[in-house]
Amino acid sequence: MKDILDKITSYNLFNYLLPGVLFVAILDKFTIYSLTQENLVVGAFVYYFVGLVISRFGSLIIEPFLKSVSFLKFADYADFVSASKIDSKVENFSEVNNMYRTFTAMFVLLLLLKGYELLAVKISILGEHTPLILVAVLLTMFLFSYRKQTGYITKRIKASKS
Repeated sequence: MKDILDKITSYNLFNYLLPGVLFVAILDKFTIYSLTQENLVVGAFVYYFVGLVISRFGSLIIEPFLKSVSFLKFADYADFVSASKIDSKVENFSEVNNMYRTFTAMFVLLLLLKGYELLAVKISILGEHTPLILVAVLLTMFLFSYRKQTGYITKRIKASKS
């Protein structure tokens, strides 16, 4: 267990675990859904996974949307890699930036889940198939996350060659 705790980075803590815990706590009060865990070890993994899902939603949905409406403008990835080598604070700023994106995604997801809850009352088939819908959405999201991460690795390799 100590080995696991030693490997938890600030990124993991502030972009996965903290948003996951907050999301579950707010979800419990805001909707009929509950992901609260009695067992602390199981809870830590569940909350981390929930935070990971929130982060991926932010990366795949929130970020592209905000870019498309010109709310955000990103530097070229090769420039980011070069700047990171010169100024170590760039990666810290990026981590904080991702935390803000994750919290934005958390609040959007809470609103979407509240909307889903209200819709499921009116359309009973949604309520009956919620677990299947959830698995399909998560599968789709992680497939696109995998593709995006592979793209980052490829860009990073190309940037390191220049």
